[in-house]
Amino acid sequence: MPALKPTDYTATVTWLGVVTNDDRAELLAEVLAAVDLTFEGVAGSVHGGATRESCSRVKSQYSPGTRIRNERQLSIISAEELSEIAAQMGLDRIDPARLGASMVLSGLPDFSFLPPSSRLQAPSGATLTVDMQNRPCQFPAKSIDKVAPGLGKGFKPAANGRRGITASVAREGRVALGDVLRLHIPDQRGWQPA
Repeated sequence: MPALKPTDYTATVTWLGVVTNDDRAELLAEVLAAVDLTFEGVAGSVHGGATRESCSRVKSQYSPGTRIRNERQLSIISAEELSEIAAQMGLDRIDPARLGASMVLSGLPDFSFLPPSSRLQAPSGATLTVDMQNRPCQFPAKSIDKVAPGLGKGFKPAANGRRGITASVAREGRVALGDVLRLHIPDQRGWQPA
């Protein structure tokens, strides 16, 4: 039996983008119709590269600035969860470009809690490895404030448990709007330390 098993769950790509500047006050992604994924991530992305400097999310493991493998090449958001965030903030919608997103997917339930090491595989064979849940931060809040003054402060509480996931490229290939990605999950039971 394979260590990763395909599921009947799929997600449709509804939005693609790339952040090419490191302006944390704006955090604005360029909208794309397709992306060519490489082992470095999305070409031109400030989040790309095989390695990166450690950040606050891994401060318990590494000193700030330590060079580590980049498992956060892409930020992927659920269209359904994004709608829930917007509603809780009192907005009609949130532009995923303002969240520094790489991809928005529709159709996968409980998206932000996909098991780490799961795979999302496109028709081209391009495959993404799920790192972990992406926790809300203040940078999207600042960007949202640019278009909805005073409402950005509601992003972190509204996005808690709904911010999506981070991922890295496991197999290179093209992903385009409308592609249907299949979810593959690790074939193992949950950790039971007791």
